[in-house]
Amino acid sequence: MDIAQIKYRIKYKAEGKTYICNSCDCQHFSLDAKVDGGVLKVVLNAKVKITFLKFDIILPYEYGEKDRIFVNGYQSWTDSMEYEPNGKMRELTRLTEFLVTKTPLKRIGLPKSGDILFWKYPRKSGIFYGWSYGYVRRGEDVEIFGSLNERYGYTVVTFDCNNKEVVISKELESVVYFGENKMLELAHICGKYDEAFDEYFDKMGVKSREDKKRCGYTSWYNYYNRISQDVINRDLDAISNQDIKFDCFQIDDGYQENIGDWLVTDKVKFPNGMKAVADSIHSKGMIAGLWLAPFAGVRKSKLFKEHPEWFIKDKYGKPYNTGHNWGGFYSLDIYNEGARAYIKHVFDVVLNDWGYDLVKLDFLYGACVLPIHNKTRGEIMCDAMDLLRECCKDKLILGCGVPLMPAFGKVDYCRIGSDVELSWKNKKHKIRDDVSTPHTICNTVFRRHLNGRAWMNDPDVFLLRDYNMKMSFEQRKLVAKINSTFGSLLFISDDVSTYSQEQKDALKATFAQKDIKIISAEFVDKDIMQTVFEENGKPVTLKFNVRNGEYV
Repeated sequence: MDIAQIKYRIKYKAEGKTYICNSCDCQHFSLDAKVDGGVLKVVLNAKVKITFLKFDIILPYEYGEKDRIFVNGYQSWTDSMEYEPNGKMRELTRLTEFLVTKTPLKRIGLPKSGDILFWKYPRKSGIFYGWSYGYVRRGEDVEIFGSLNERYGYTVVTFDCNNKEVVISKELESVVYFGENKMLELAHICGKYDEAFDEYFDKMGVKSREDKKRCGYTSWYNYYNRISQDVINRDLDAISNQDIKFDCFQIDDGYQENIGDWLVTDKVKFPNGMKAVADSIHSKGMIAGLWLAPFAGVRKSKLFKEHPEWFIKDKYGKPYNTGHNWGGFYSLDIYNEGARAYIKHVFDVVLNDWGYDLVKLDFLYGACVLPIHNKTRGEIMCDAMDLLRECCKDKLILGCGVPLMPAFGKVDYCRIGSDVELSWKNKKHKIRDDVSTPHTICNTVFRRHLNGRAWMNDPDVFLLRDYNMKMSFEQRKLVAKINSTFGSLLFISDDVSTYSQEQKDALKATFAQKDIKIISAEFVDKDIMQTVFEENGKPVTLKFNVRNGEYV
């Protein structure tokens, strides 16, 4: 990066007026920008109190026709893939964008899990944006533009092929700045794919806490929240009677009376309580996992009724509706001392009294839905992940529904794609974070660089059962193959006692430990994905249509 070529596009408020500035030295502030070891560092010196409406740093960039551009979606579920320079981002309808951002409906339960409420979606061809980092790939070489720290505010990387620019933006909504503030640390790294990402994570000082692949079971994708002690014990017994090793058995949503009341177990469904379930799992030689949405609460929960003041408030002082799940839910303010004490108590009971070894922590994005306490969303999410790691100590965390970079090095496993569907549909989604098999397949392939660096990747489940499924067996096996090749947490949700010999063989092949080396993975034609890798030293080429799950 050449400091002399950097341009600025800044809009801000100061002393009751709005200003536009296109330089690093303005009436009310100055920016100290320097490049050190391939890292662009920007420090703000504000002479008066300033609120930024736009903070863009523009780098000139020449794109090639054969380049491929990767942009990282906002959180776990957001679609993330490579694009051609003349391509177009997709999967967000104009109607949904209008309803969520321009009408009163935005306050009463439309999807809020992504960035739709605070970042403009580009609808032109040749413009691609993502969060925290992105790259341009030329054959085997990549050029990474990546933030080293989101605690200063989320970094948005936009590749504008039309104007031959890379735009580095900071998401700084509502925060007031005064005096000296670090604003940006951006690494610019060129090299072979794996070597470049190794260097990027070295510069961040982030290492994966885990290096072990795990195979297991989760209850969600068969029963959803309709679980019970009898169902769990039945599937646990079925798994333990197989000659296939399972490492982990995880209980998902449905054991608690209400979202938020994690320690109030539904006594009809689980009359012996959740400690007894963990004990049963341990008796079968597996680690016990439990699902929680630690920041979430619904109106009917005891938590919300007794402590509405613990929840994030909107500008009108009312609890802010975080999303449409469970009929609408709210998120705890992690800076509220009562809320923090409650969160710590929940984890103390779940991990120490009940004895669970792994917690799947979901809907984590809720912690930073609004900028509060004069903190950016990025700073809030970083603080939230610090809190969770403090609560869990050395126990395993599976992160989900989380903006990715604040979770780097803080969770042991992390979902890197949307929920898989029970079918393989090519549909237009309301939001980019929707349940979608094509989306999760793309994310599994294109976010592979996080595996073993930020954490161990969870590509979501594969399902081999015949009942309660709308995929062909070949499609089901394809999902299993992709997960076992690119992922590190391989979960099913099936009652394996119903498996045929063919299904048992497919499960055994998927769970088998393999030495995998990814050579390449890319779109070679419209919707046609080709992955080339070595499996136990043997070359393998897998070519398929992402949109319909058919082999090519």
